[in-house]
Amino acid sequence: MMIEYVVEIVLALLALIAFIATAIPWLNLRYWWVRGFDFPRLQLAALAAVIFIALLGVLPWSSLGWMGAIASLIVLGMQGTRIFPWTPLATRQVVDAEGEDASRQFSLLVANVLTPNRQATSLMRQIHEADPDIVLTLESDAWWEERLDEALSESHPHTVKIPLDNLYGMHLYSRLALHEPHVEWLIQDDIPSIHGWFELPGGEHVRFHAVHPRPPAPGESDESLWRDAELLLVGQTVRDSDQPTLVAGDLNDVAWSKTTRLFCRISGMLDPRQGRGLYSTFHAEHRWLRWPLDHVFVSEHFTLVALRRLSAFGSDHFPILTTFRYRPARANENDSPDADREERQDAEETIEEAQDRRGEEPIKDDD
Repeated sequence: MMIEYVVEIVLALLALIAFIATAIPWLNLRYWWVRGFDFPRLQLAALAAVIFIALLGVLPWSSLGWMGAIASLIVLGMQGTRIFPWTPLATRQVVDAEGEDASRQFSLLVANVLTPNRQATSLMRQIHEADPDIVLTLESDAWWEERLDEALSESHPHTVKIPLDNLYGMHLYSRLALHEPHVEWLIQDDIPSIHGWFELPGGEHVRFHAVHPRPPAPGESDESLWRDAELLLVGQTVRDSDQPTLVAGDLNDVAWSKTTRLFCRISGMLDPRQGRGLYSTFHAEHRWLRWPLDHVFVSEHFTLVALRRLSAFGSDHFPILTTFRYRPARANENDSPDADREERQDAEETIEEAQDRRGEEPIKDDD
């Protein structure tokens, strides 16, 4: 009886911890340790389910047992509600493509290579097998640029190259013609992004934004302001245009966070993961600690042909491969999000604060 009571106490404490971890993201604070609790929602939901099942084995409950059971069910409900749209049970936000039309179709591979990773052969093999029209790499330095050039310079002659040693290098290789490609430093002077247009085989032009904002994390930034502001600034740019648009990159944020959901509502962009699965891309080496950090968002002008996570290649991220078809006639079939007045004001204030404080956050020193 004493053992069962001890087990009940331990389970109740674990349920309380899970409840606190679930409640913390509701705080309207940008500290990295607050925003970090946006990430493990699936893990917390699984923990709550295990706790509740374990509590069933020590019936009848004392008051602690009841507290633990109620807390675990609340956690399971709150976390389950948040991640449900990214399960196959939910409605697909981007509808499936129908028929065939290669002239309006393109594929994109996004890979955070992890700068010190030197296993380029594995990634190049996957790129050649997938044969995407566009390749976007993050954290790529001069060493990675040489390998990418060797593998892609002939097949993907249209390029934008930003080799950096600060973990924010970026390279774009495209088989499709690029128009007005340019590099911008939107919020911080050491964080680049790529913008421009690419041309489909049928002649249509698609606007693109490739981003990799600084994450709120120890050694990176004490707060999420810089990441949030960059994403929302891109979101505003998309909102102000009705052109077919794609946004891709390592957002250093999960699909279900407050910031990413606000970005989608501000911009009207669609997440092809919704209704299909998590397709978690980080962390490649830890099966139980994985989240969808690498994203591809599209405007309502597109349908989805394919979405696939590729194999690990030495980086802490998996590559992700998406194929879309330009089909504006089916735009009304997609479930486009929209922001209300308060959300637009929230985004505007976040961007203004980051711009006012530009240069305040110390630039990361790798030495």
